[in-house]
Amino acid sequence: MGRVIRSQRKGPGSIFTANTKNRKGKAALRPVDFAERHGYIKGVVRDIVHDPGRGAPLAKVQFRDPYKYRLVNQTFIAAEGMHTGQFVYCGKKASLHIGNILPVGIMPEGTIICCVEEKTGDRGKMARTSGNYATVISHNPDT
Repeated sequence: MGRVIRSQRKGPGSIFTANTKNRKGKAALRPVDFAERHGYIKGVVRDIVHDPGRGAPLAKVQFRDPYKYRLVNQTFIAAEGMHTGQFVYCGKKASLHIGNILPVGIMPEGTIICCVEEKTGDRGKMARTSGNYATVISHNPDT
């Protein structure tokens, strides 16, 4: 009898299971849609919660769906300075404020950012842990 590998810990078992009971779900940026590519969309921070097994707090943000009559809840990694009731703007024409989401190419050099997409559309893979950040050094005009 060897070790219990990580994929086996997700299934049924007695003491060799992963502790995932109170987890809050995947934290990711919004999928980029027409509103984000050409303008912006406004959301409201409804709650800031602690996720067990994660150091950074999570922000529950509520958006209006641009295509259907409904509300859509998204879970983001909370940036330092975010609070409940704050309006969060996501898109190309959003202003540069704490909590807003906009393309890196629009941000000026020296901007401190967190939760950055490594590839287009991966919904945020870099600088996600608590206290971690990235800085925009320069822009490449060729790409």
